[in-house]
Amino acid sequence: MKKYFSEYIAFITAALEQDGTDTDALASEMLIKIGFMQHERLIHFLVTILFALLMFMSLIAFFVSENIGMLAAAALMLALLIPYIAHYYFLENGVQKLYALYDKAREKCKSENTAER
Repeated sequence: MKKYFSEYIAFITAALEQDGTDTDALASEMLIKIGFMQHERLIHFLVTILFALLMFMSLIAFFVSENIGMLAAAALMLALLIPYIAHYYFLENGVQKLYALYDKAREKCKSENTAER
């Protein structure tokens, strides 16, 4: 997903810098991709929340029962939670970049329409 996202952002950035790009069609396509990326971000957010809750529940269970297995489960959840947080951070920042690129595309589209008149 990171490679796909990074390549798409690079493609949009390059397309916006070129003259003759159909920015209206590009902006329409970007809205669809932004929707896909928002969905991906939401799913990863929910999974991250789930792992955080499971980690804290395992810690609470360890403190209540003093079962060492619960501490091991909490450590496992933490080991999985850290990459999920990093990936969610990447997705969040990527979607924010797409918002900025979409705004740039709409501004370019407006300036092209004004220049045609």
